[in-house]
Amino acid sequence: MQIGFVGLGRMGANMVHRLRRDGNHAVVAFDPNPDARASVEAFGATTKGSIDELIAALDKPRGVWIMVPSGKITDDTVAALQSLLEKGDTIIDGGNSNYHDSIARATASAERGISFIDAGTSGGIWGLQVGYCLMAGGDKEPVDHWRPIFETLAPPDGFLHVGPAGSGHFVKMVHNGIEYGMLQAYAEGFAIMQAKQDFGELDLQAIAHLWNQGSVVRSWLLELAERAFERDPQLHQLRGWVDDSGEGRWTMEEAMQLSVPAPVLALSLIMRYQSRLPDGFGNKVIAALRNEFGGHPVKAEAPAGDPASH
Repeated sequence: MQIGFVGLGRMGANMVHRLRRDGNHAVVAFDPNPDARASVEAFGATTKGSIDELIAALDKPRGVWIMVPSGKITDDTVAALQSLLEKGDTIIDGGNSNYHDSIARATASAERGISFIDAGTSGGIWGLQVGYCLMAGGDKEPVDHWRPIFETLAPPDGFLHVGPAGSGHFVKMVHNGIEYGMLQAYAEGFAIMQAKQDFGELDLQAIAHLWNQGSVVRSWLLELAERAFERDPQLHQLRGWVDDSGEGRWTMEEAMQLSVPAPVLALSLIMRYQSRLPDGFGNKVIAALRNEFGGHPVKAEAPAGDPASH
């Protein structure tokens, strides 16, 4: 299949690479950064210098996958595509948009005869290697039409049409809320072991490796913890500053609206805010894990004597 792709950041470029590596898909891509465009040309993708040029290069019915930050950039990109695409074409938003926005974009697109699919995407910087878990919301017909693209990007059983417009980003939002809780649990456990000095300095990398051998808390996140501790056993190179990109907040707003008790997720979100205060080791664990699985930015530990270290 042929598909357009807008947004060639750390995930977008790898997704284009995975599509091209399969050998069954042609990709026409755009990003305002010429270096980003050059990076996917190396994979055999065709690139264009504007969205207008990208649309003109696609065969009908056209599909355009956007992989840009949520909010205004997504708003502007969707609006530009709606003005250029025609009846029968499809927009696929693979970013972390708020599902309310996705429902509104689907409605506005439908008024023009354009299909809109919200594709919750998980996999981070590892998606190229292991595939992306994809949660699609939208009408059945366009989802089925673009299924070969979804199935190439996903690992076996890693793609699901979860429901109508908005449901893909809703499920991804809850997924990320759960992620907050899992990260916090690992963080607190390793922080307790790091603080305990009665047994000498416990080898956290070895313990993470051990727990991945059949224990009930084994997971891919724990494998990433093992990698992080192997490189920096006490995480001295990191500040325990942990960002939140919005999905945890949105999940808690939904929990409150639905009267669903979610104390673990609530406290995990609050701990993100606490991390912007002076460091704790648990926050360093979360920062390290987010960097491992998603390439999320981290802040280096300030040198001793630097005001930022106090």
